[in-house]
Amino acid sequence: MIRVPFISCVAFLAIVACSRNDPVDETANNTAGLPDINVQAPSAAGEPHADTRPATSAPAAQAALPAAMQGRWGLTPADCEPGRADAKGLMTISASDLKFYESRAVPGGDVQTSPQIVSGNFHFTGEGQAWTRYEAIKVDGQKLIRTESNPTASFTYAKCV
Repeated sequence: MIRVPFISCVAFLAIVACSRNDPVDETANNTAGLPDINVQAPSAAGEPHADTRPATSAPAAQAALPAAMQGRWGLTPADCEPGRADAKGLMTISASDLKFYESRAVPGGDVQTSPQIVSGNFHFTGEGQAWTRYEAIKVDGQKLIRTESNPTASFTYAKCV
């Protein structure tokens, strides 16, 4: 006889637990801090895409870029031809910044430099937008390898003569 009320109580509790209008707990699925995997990959020229923030003034350069990196670097031989308005793969490095076709980047406060390597966060501006991206740049003779993250991509440049 005791068994029937016990079974009735278990069945009642099961029905009550399953009778919620929304069986999915939305608070358990909070993805606000996760990156957007549908963002378009950046171009070789470092141009911004939909994941950029509103434009702000660029901070001043924090570290001098090594002399071995300074100069004009092209992704293709055509990028190095003087006077070309369509040299989208041209990157010009000065002591204080990187200049691309339609954007500019200055090293942030965490950038570390050596005579051949620079790595850290760079603050980009261009076409009314501003964004920050981790860059690692290495000079190897007449080649320069620029690797960026978020998403990860690597580009090999040749020194323009």
